[in-house]
Amino acid sequence: MKIKIKNLGILKQAEFSLGDLTIICGENNTGKTYAAYALFGFLSSWRKYFSIDLKEQDVKKLIEDGIVHLDLLEYFEDSQRLIDRGCQKYARQLYQIFASPSNRFENTEFKIEIDIKNDLLKKAYKSSISLSNKEFCSILKDENDSKLTFALLSEEKMQVPQQIIEKIIIDVLQDILFKIFFPNSFIASAERTGTAIFRKELNFARNRLLEELSQLDRSDDLNPIELLLKGYDDYALPIKRNVEFTRNLESISKNTSFIAEKYQDFLRDFSDIIGGEYNVNQNGELSYTPKGEILNLSMPESSSAVRSLLDIGFYLKHIARVGDLLIVDEPELNLHPENQRRIARLFVRLVNIGVKVFITTHSDYPIKELNTLIMLNHDRPYLKKIAETEGYQPEELLAADRVKLYVAEEVSGKLDDNEADTHYHTLTPANISPELGIEVTSFDRTIETMNRIQEAIIWGEE
Repeated sequence: MKIKIKNLGILKQAEFSLGDLTIICGENNTGKTYAAYALFGFLSSWRKYFSIDLKEQDVKKLIEDGIVHLDLLEYFEDSQRLIDRGCQKYARQLYQIFASPSNRFENTEFKIEIDIKNDLLKKAYKSSISLSNKEFCSILKDENDSKLTFALLSEEKMQVPQQIIEKIIIDVLQDILFKIFFPNSFIASAERTGTAIFRKELNFARNRLLEELSQLDRSDDLNPIELLLKGYDDYALPIKRNVEFTRNLESISKNTSFIAEKYQDFLRDFSDIIGGEYNVNQNGELSYTPKGEILNLSMPESSSAVRSLLDIGFYLKHIARVGDLLIVDEPELNLHPENQRRIARLFVRLVNIGVKVFITTHSDYPIKELNTLIMLNHDRPYLKKIAETEGYQPEELLAADRVKLYVAEEVSGKLDDNEADTHYHTLTPANISPELGIEVTSFDRTIETMNRIQEAIIWGEE
């Protein structure tokens, strides 16, 4: 999947493709978070904007006869137009994703390019919909057949509103045509440390607001739902999601991810990074227990690294599914350089078990560690010896072709053929070599400058 953007915050014109591991790095205020938030917003809401035009006679036939056969080829041929139209609608709503004034993104363009092939239509599909604990609708498509069959099973089918029938059909068509390209996404924003600290206050404020709502005069000209959500309107969608996730840790902790079921060693390594375990008791109280200790620490009592990795830890243990996309804004946040290296290795292991990862960073340590994992990924005796000596596991090694890295930076050039050269911010793809790893010159320049200054201090008197 390729994403093309124009006039998105400081990013004047840029494009990037999603790999199994995607990295946007660069200096502060160069547009990294803009790209991450816009991507997350799209993946969180694309169904809303991909409106599929159903034939009215097909819907009526399903309602009246209880069965209809749709030809997927007709919708397949219209898929690129659906994507373009959906992206245009999404671009007009970007101000809501960023909690900005409505005119902030009026000149923004957001486009998605995906390679939709006929192969999608060859796969079999089988599903069913239940209403009131009764199987209501059966959906079936045989392998190598473009016909999709909807059958209403309930005797009360005539009482179901037409809008519900239409939504069922549209949801299935969206699943078959697009879901494979748009993974379920989870984001850890750079503000995640704050939501961990103020979790108790967030719950208190919400409960207080609910009490006030219950005491409202029903004749008041006020929408209670709008009042309930108003306190979150000033925050970008990723921050809202982090707040909601942190507030709901008690219910989230009752779930089990595929990582917890199959890769306990993965979770043990994560516990080593944070130096302990997170706990949520039956009263919803969150605490952290350091390894080898019996005391439980609250989030304000815990280290900034423990707070920084809180929602990532709960995602890995309770939510993660194969095919997900984990987006982390500044994974190095509050981490010692050694733990920055270890979290980079953890991300590679995630990629190798089926979870895609997207990160933004302005730290050299994760990039250098990823370089190492790429360069060690060769069947050569001396490299195997180095990996064994330094404690690298086979599941931590990374193929170069699975990585996409972009540098957010200011460049000089023409935005359009008829324009003069100008300076603008964009995303520049980095060279990635299986032998030499990732080339990021901006980090190298900074390190070389620091080394030059220190050498002058040490040797300048001679």
